[in-house]
Amino acid sequence: MRNTEPHPVPDSPLLPLEDAVELWGLHLWGDGLFGVAPSGELTIRPAGPKSPPIPLGQLVDAAAARGLRTPLLLRFPQLLGWRIETLATAFAAAMAEFGVVDGAYHPVFPLKVNQRRAVVDALLAAGRPYGISLEVGSRAELLAALALDLAPGAMIVVNGYKDRATLELAILGARAGRKVVVVLEKLFELDDLLAALDAAGDGALPEIGLRARLYARGAGKWWKSTGVTAKFGLSTAAMLRAVERIGAAGRLDLVRMLHFHIGSQVPEIRRFKTAFREAARVYAKLRRRGVPLEILDLGGGLAVDYEGSRTASDASMNYSVQEYANDAVFLVDEVCREEQVPFPMLLSESGRALTAHHAVLVTDVIGSIEADPPPAAAPAGPESPRVVREMEHLAEHISAKNYREYFHDAVLLRDEMITLFNVGLIELEDRARVQGLFWRVCRAALRHARRERVPSEEFEQLERALDERFVCNFSVFQSTPDHWALGQLFPIIPLDRLREPPTRAATLVDITCDSDGAIDRFVDPRDVRDHLALHAPGTRDGRPYRLAVTMIGAYQDVMGDMHNLFGTPDEADIVVEQGVPRVLAARRGDTAGSVLSLLGYRRDELVAAVDRALAGEVDAGRLPPGTRRTLAARYADAFEASTYFGC
Repeated sequence: MRNTEPHPVPDSPLLPLEDAVELWGLHLWGDGLFGVAPSGELTIRPAGPKSPPIPLGQLVDAAAARGLRTPLLLRFPQLLGWRIETLATAFAAAMAEFGVVDGAYHPVFPLKVNQRRAVVDALLAAGRPYGISLEVGSRAELLAALALDLAPGAMIVVNGYKDRATLELAILGARAGRKVVVVLEKLFELDDLLAALDAAGDGALPEIGLRARLYARGAGKWWKSTGVTAKFGLSTAAMLRAVERIGAAGRLDLVRMLHFHIGSQVPEIRRFKTAFREAARVYAKLRRRGVPLEILDLGGGLAVDYEGSRTASDASMNYSVQEYANDAVFLVDEVCREEQVPFPMLLSESGRALTAHHAVLVTDVIGSIEADPPPAAAPAGPESPRVVREMEHLAEHISAKNYREYFHDAVLLRDEMITLFNVGLIELEDRARVQGLFWRVCRAALRHARRERVPSEEFEQLERALDERFVCNFSVFQSTPDHWALGQLFPIIPLDRLREPPTRAATLVDITCDSDGAIDRFVDPRDVRDHLALHAPGTRDGRPYRLAVTMIGAYQDVMGDMHNLFGTPDEADIVVEQGVPRVLAARRGDTAGSVLSLLGYRRDELVAAVDRALAGEVDAGRLPPGTRRTLAARYADAFEASTYFGC
């Protein structure tokens, strides 16, 4: 791996702004939040598409002035408010268009998408005018939700499997004045639910929701979690049995909600249309049977267009937020009119759509790994081994007419060289010379292959092998775990030099000691790219080459792990007031000591153990006493440092 030394400004002319925006795909993904400044810097609109653009590097500098370092997670709380307003406004417009006079809509945020307190508080504050509610899927999430500052009338929807203790906690919430809705997932929960309600005695009780297991299925990466084989939800027979038993227990008046869910990141609108119609029919039929339902929870699935293709690919969506709202309102209203039942209050648990845009990770490139080392300068002589002389001949005489044959010959010679080296017939210098010449042949062959109208598969594979790997100061497992686990795509773009044509094809690797710590799939409007077009990394104006990993606000915070004990990075909340950005809050990331303590390593015990080892070296006369104190202090101080480089 080579260091990234300062490099000269390229001689190539700067791209026009419009061409730079198109080159980096900013007009496709990001919903109008990102752009290019005349200086070539990446800009962001921290309060939504109508707010002024601000260079992202300027915000990183502002965070650095507060003592924060890269890798740096920038959060934009005002974007949370923009997304809530976008969703709520879309439903209001749909109801106005289709004449739904008595309808209402409330957004619901599922805590599992991002439980960070700063994020949840910002969502609740921004969503207060729209009655934003919370969905919880565990007892710990319920504990948090019951204590948060919810708007009057906002709900806490309790999903997931629930034991007796969780149900009793829901009852406690109702007694505390919260509007809690316990959603029945399976019939085996019903005994505990009815017993808990009976034991509660007089006083406020939570409402009951029924989760329908629809025939309609989702699409995308999470389609298997939906349909008739889904983990959660009641079949039609089970739902009728539940209604019968709840009625027999005298609790039918508590059943107020019908809920369904067809997965996360659903890219196709037709999947929603099918689900909306089926769920509305279930709601209406239950209502006609005397079940006092008032709420239809549309669940999650509203997608985010990470790649900007506007298609049904897993990382995109072939519909708009307004189209989603229009279809929901129209189809539910159509069924309700046919069945002559009241239009319900609509909820949607669109956690990804609310939070994905608000977070950007900035990481610096600290080095690169090249596939092809430079060839040896000295030419092969008559005394050189045959494999060296023949490989040099290939490198010097490859052309457009013979590049396939010469490439195949080079592969055979390289393999022969390895065999000769392993049995001791050639030296290290010979091995190095053959390797360098081999990559020279590969580069030349690839240049010729690119001119072909239909390049062969072997040269497509060669192109991937020749991509550089940029080493970045972050952990894939901590900051973008869905890429590692699911192949999730996130738009990645340099912070500056965007008007300079990129000259390198690279993938990204992190600083963990794991080969899987890499990003090797990138957004593209026509396909999924296996490399990213970037510039030569290096320091310019005192700053390293930096990349922004965008739209990581959903799930990444809560799914990240501490592989190799790389903890959370530094964070800064950025807001814009009267056109001026400021750092609203600065939070240091995990220190080495804090991540070690989570796994049972006590700082005082570790420091004492190392100090004893140093004292033993002093007693043995191998270490001066003064050096012992210096080293012991250095070791103790290291616990307070970040887990990342340069901190």
